[in-house]
Parts: sequence; structure tokens; C-alpha cells
Amino acid sequence: MHAPTSPLLYPFNDTRPAVGELMTLRPGLHWIRMPMPFALNHINLWALDDELAGQPGWTIVDAGVATEAIREAWQSLWQGPLAGQPLTRMLVTHMHPDHVGNAQWLIEHFSAPGQAARLWMSATDHFAAQLACESTTGFGGPRAADFFAEHGLNQPEDVSKVRGRSNYFKSLVPQVPYDYRRLMDGMTVTIGEREWRCMAGYGHSPEHMSLFNERDGLLISGDMLLPSISTNVSVVDLEPEGDSLGLFLNSLDKMTDLPACTLALPSHGLPFTGIHARIQQLKDHHRDRLDDVMAACSIKPSHAADMLPVLFKRQLDLHQTTFAMGEAIAHLNYLWHRGLLSRSRSPEGTWLYEKA
Repeated sequence: MHAPTSPLLYPFNDTRPAVGELMTLRPGLHWIRMPMPFALNHINLWALDDELAGQPGWTIVDAGVATEAIREAWQSLWQGPLAGQPLTRMLVTHMHPDHVGNAQWLIEHFSAPGQAARLWMSATDHFAAQLACESTTGFGGPRAADFFAEHGLNQPEDVSKVRGRSNYFKSLVPQVPYDYRRLMDGMTVTIGEREWRCMAGYGHSPEHMSLFNERDGLLISGDMLLPSISTNVSVVDLEPEGDSLGLFLNSLDKMTDLPACTLALPSHGLPFTGIHARIQQLKDHHRDRLDDVMAACSIKPSHAADMLPVLFKRQLDLHQTTFAMGEAIAHLNYLWHRGLLSRSRSPEGTWLYEKA
């Protein structure tokens, strides 16, 4: 019996650039792949042909985590295929460490002399990144530990571990560039010979920016549309009643307006076509997870920590548990905001959700 054919197509098959190399996908569009020290062990970054005051340069899309391995790879790139042209702008899709981590470092090391490249980013994610550098909102520390404890992750060892991650974000993002150029939904950014339309997406980060080029049917999708894993959609302590999942699903709906032949350039995984099919897969995935959460809460009042084995069928390390808790709360809040679940405080102070 043959396995069903995937509705997604990978036009470059399994070919990918080695660390420290570029792979040209279209004229003026180059793929960079960097290692990461997590279970998700890579990130895709993009180099776009650009110019500044008539001189050739590079726009780099996303920066990677601030690790020595990634910085050495950037050094190799600027000694090799990027050599001879400066960084003209540093464009960041969103505020997570693997995307903004090296932005300041790249600007300092590879801008033209006396002409520092500008950071381009949404206002909300720029401010969120600055805040996370100071208070680690959503990534660890006392507030995150208290928030997760309210949702059932309250064993002393778990609380202690989350509380101890108070320097987590800053260890991966030593500095966020202070000044920036604001990206907004619907605005057009001209980079080299291409015009890119900004598409704001919500739920994964406060104001994620994907970039769509209509002429060539290209979508730099960031983390909003990944081919083989589902994007993390979390509620964090800064916005405890947030409806992140509702925002994310609405953002996916807006992407269905893009042409079916669009080539998606994701931050993780391989470039692919078949974005409409992938959007439907993601919507089906979350529908099934919502059904699972609803069924569990119909049996007995439950908190988010109870949902971890319901939503995730594998062992989770601490890094994965913090993301999983945020995602569990997102699914519970989605059902609560739509009146399908009610919630109340238990005598121990945790939030319990049950069928309304």
C-alpha cells in the first residue's frame, strides 16, 4: 500500500546550504542555514541583494541566536560569498531569540564604515524584545514561574527551574538595537529589484511580519507558516487572558488570499509550495487539539498542566515545557473566550477549566 502523496512540494528537494555558505534560490535571493542549540536545531535566514546610496549591499532577514557557532558562520559568510558588500539593513520578522539575537552584532560588525545599517521590525515586536531583555517576559523568571504555577505547573522543582531562567532571553539576545525603522501591515518595502508587501501575523509573537513579493510569488513566511512542524502559539504572563490561538488562526485565513503557486520561505524546514494545503493542515491540527482539550475538560475540571500529556505525546525538557504550557493555555483560553469552557479558581489558587 502506497503512502499518500503530500500536497506540499519541495522544489529544491532535500538540497540545503551548508553552514557558512549561500544557496541562491532566485536572482537576488539567497538562503542561509544556521545551527541552533535546541531540539529545533536550525534556522533559515535570507540574504537579499540591496543597495545603499547607489552602492551594492545586503539586506539580511533574521539574525540567528547569539551563539559563537552562529557568529563564526556569519564571519565565514562575510569573508566569503558576502564579502565586499556591507550590511545595508537588518530586517527581523519577529522578537524571538533565534530571529533577533544577533541583530545588534551584525549591525556593529558588517555595516559600511560610518553608515550603520538600520533595524527594520514591527513596533510591537521591537518593544517586546527590549522588554524581554530586561524582564524575560514569557521566557522564565519569577513572573513566568508564578504564571505557570497558576495554571498547574506548581511542583517546587518545576517552579524553581522556571524561576531560575531569569536571564534566559538576554543570554540569547545580548542587546536589541535601540533605533529602528517600523514595519507595518500592508506597507511595501523595496529591496533591490523586488517590492515586498508586509503581512502582519499574530499569535506566535505580538506582531510578526512576513514579506510577500507578488511579481515572483515569494513569501518569506518566518514562523507563521512552517512546512513540517506547527508554529508555537502561546499565552504568556504579560497578557494572561490572551487569545493567541484565535489571533493565529485569523492570520492564517488572511494568507489564503495569496496565490496557490506561492513559494514559501520558512524559518524552519525546507522551502515549499502548497501554502493553501499547509494552512488547512494547521487549522485541522488545532481543531483536533481543541477537540482533545474539550473532551478532557468535559470529564473533569482541568488546568493547563493537565493538558500537557493530552497535547504532547513525548517527554518534554524544561525548554519545551515552557512552550508547551503557553500552548496549553492558548487552547484553553480559545475555548473559554468562545464560551465553550468556563474557568474558576481552585482552593489552591490554580485556574480550572470545565465545560460551560
